[in-house]
Formats: sequence, C-alpha cells, structure tokens
Amino acid sequence: MNSIKKSNSDNWSALSPAEKKLALFRRQKDLLDTFLATGAISREQHDKSLNCLIEKMDIKDEEL
Repeated sequence: MNSIKKSNSDNWSALSPAEKKLALFRRQKDLLDTFLATGAISREQHDKSLNCLIEKMDIKDEEL
C-alpha cells in the first residue's frame, strides 16, 4: 500500500501546475457524473455544478 501511495505521490509531483489543475478538474467532473448516474443529483444540478466548476477553474474548451 505504501508503494502505491508513493507512486501516486511521485506521479503528482512530476505534473506541472496546469496538468494538476486539469487532473483535479477531471476527478471533480467524474464525481459529478457519478452523482448523476446514481440519481444523487438531477441533470440540472449536474450541469449547473459542471458549468460553475469550469468557470471557477478557468477551464478552456480545448481542455475539455
């Protein structure tokens, strides 16, 4: 388990700030998609939250 944590930590530290931001965005988007798929949130809430996430993280169309 420690080797997995170290490997993930090493991978993260090797990323540039822009790559880290994009990785974080993708994880947050995946979480929103999971909430939608399981019925935890509505399509409207998903779309609103996704748009807010895109705006606050300053994600450009080419990054999506």
